[in-house]
Amino acid sequence: MSAAIGFGKDLIGLEHLTAEQIRTILDVAEPFKEVSERAIKKVPALRGKTIVNLFFEPSTRTRVSFEFAEKRLSADTVNIAAMGSSVVKGETLVDTARNLEAMRIDMVVIRHSSSGAARFLAERIPSNVINAGDGQHEHPTQALLDLLTVRDRLGRIEGVRVCIAGDILHSRVARSNIWGLLKLGAEVAVCGPPTLVPPGIHELGVCVFRRLEEAIEWADVLNVLRLQLERMEAGYIPSLREYNRHFGITSARLGRAPRDILILHPGPMNRGVEIDSDVADGPHSVILHQVTNGVAVRMAVLYLLAGGAPERAEAAKRGTGDES
Repeated sequence: MSAAIGFGKDLIGLEHLTAEQIRTILDVAEPFKEVSERAIKKVPALRGKTIVNLFFEPSTRTRVSFEFAEKRLSADTVNIAAMGSSVVKGETLVDTARNLEAMRIDMVVIRHSSSGAARFLAERIPSNVINAGDGQHEHPTQALLDLLTVRDRLGRIEGVRVCIAGDILHSRVARSNIWGLLKLGAEVAVCGPPTLVPPGIHELGVCVFRRLEEAIEWADVLNVLRLQLERMEAGYIPSLREYNRHFGITSARLGRAPRDILILHPGPMNRGVEIDSDVADGPHSVILHQVTNGVAVRMAVLYLLAGGAPERAEAAKRGTGDES
């Protein structure tokens, strides 16, 4: 990816990527969508590469999506679930980095509860590092798949009004989405209880809605975030029921919108809290489309980091030519 678009060896976040770099990833993801529709879902683009999935936090969608992406590109994969292990501090992460380097791996996909852990690892090993979510910092591939989903459904991102609603304070998804959306020309807003909206977030170039009804009236897209109860102490909200009453995405609220609104959710969902089931499963929801796009986006990131040229992505999808 570095040779192709000046990206560097790692994907740590979207904050420091250019609009051109983000568009390149989205464009390269397009031909990889078709691979998942085949009877034999595999191309040889990363044959001979070894990728370690290093997850220090629980994950289902992201971990499985990366594993599918790696296997569909014919890479060898190793999964390390470190939850509950002693790998929770910088010193032990150094030891992990050295051990991984000694095994001559090619890439590491890391999820960690500490913000900055992905960059910390990337600075200490020569292998490519992909951030699968670090603390409250960023989750770049989730934002990329969200961007691809909006572009698929609306045909563009520039000028689209996107409101990120819910627990903004604890969300790395929100931060990556804000960076990516703004760079591609979208208008961005956030909406949530004052206790769950970071102070000064408007300095990033977003507007803040205090009432969900105002956000729905303004938005073309709602990206609904779950309440991250595992990161909260008492006092952020009165109760889950009260949160749903004021900030839950319901069909009644959407029915009063002046236009059809696209509904995204990064998962996992708290049904009946931030989103009702009839919305999550309704006609405006593209939540399952996000999951499908997640594999294609992660295939694109892996392919580009391995040195694949954007213009060769179509050939890589067909399993022909020199993909690397």
